[in-house]
Amino acid sequence: MEVITGVIYHSVGASCAAMCYTPQKKVAKWSWQSYWLVQAAVCWLLLPLVIAWLTIPQLGTVLREAPADAMIKTFVLGVAYGIGGTAFGMAIRYVGFSLTYAIAVGISCVLGTLLPPLVHGQLTALFSQNGASWIMAGIIIGALGIALCGVAGRYKENDLKLNATTGTFSLAKGLPLCLLAGVLSAVYGFSIDQGEPIAAVAAKYGSGNFRINIVYIFSNTGAFLSTLIYCIYLHRREKTFGEYRQAGSNNRLLVNFMMAILTGCLWYSQFFFYGLGHVRMGKYQYSSWAIHMIMLVLFSSVAGLLMREWVRCSNKTIATLVLALIILVTAVLALTYGNYLGSL
Repeated sequence: MEVITGVIYHSVGASCAAMCYTPQKKVAKWSWQSYWLVQAAVCWLLLPLVIAWLTIPQLGTVLREAPADAMIKTFVLGVAYGIGGTAFGMAIRYVGFSLTYAIAVGISCVLGTLLPPLVHGQLTALFSQNGASWIMAGIIIGALGIALCGVAGRYKENDLKLNATTGTFSLAKGLPLCLLAGVLSAVYGFSIDQGEPIAAVAAKYGSGNFRINIVYIFSNTGAFLSTLIYCIYLHRREKTFGEYRQAGSNNRLLVNFMMAILTGCLWYSQFFFYGLGHVRMGKYQYSSWAIHMIMLVLFSSVAGLLMREWVRCSNKTIATLVLALIILVTAVLALTYGNYLGSL
């Protein structure tokens, strides 16, 4: 039952992640870096500190006792994740949501899931245990489903002639960014893994299933640091610091801030529920990242359908998307069953 509960929490987190870019559509007269830095300050700096303070008993004592090397490793890996997240946002501008999700999330799904057991030298041993074949099947099926979602998305962009209207499509610029985003985003799961000694200290003081929240203090602030440096660079280059004080009118400025803050809250929510799901996955905790990534793409696609983004697409495009969604659901079921067998 704990495994099922964990998957449900992962689904809530993935739903939040799937919707976190929606508020951006309401932002106007702001450069990308203004919007990105405000939402990053919320999800990678403020909320990790506030939520840890609310959910981790004796936070100061826990931080004093936590191993310094674990804090440093988690922070550094968070810096890498922040670079990956920034690359992801940039890639969208050049190749669109669909290809970015297909390539970056596909790489992140596989690499981020297998990296922790590989580094710990446990990969071979894990595959010989009960339910391991279902875990591996779920990862492979999920990667195929993510790739097929990308194909469907590309068909959609062609059907709607999105690239013709934006004029920014560039595979030469977008593909390297997608690869970079996929590899560096994958280390976030590994960052959580390296933060386990910190979480163990929090658990000793009664944090229970909220113990992963303390890890986010280091992994997410690391991500904020790399994001802050890049956004400041863009502000200086494009002279856009003034956008935080004016954006056409006071109402427009307020709306921009509210939408960026909402984005940050949604993005952090995925981490919060990810942690609640992760601690319930038993011996195959490393599969949390695959479940999260697969569900993220699944719910992103469903959200697009609900928002009627696919209304004017061809039958071939819709059929491809439906097949991709079926494959993604199958992957989640396989991963869930593998975790269930591992818990017996």
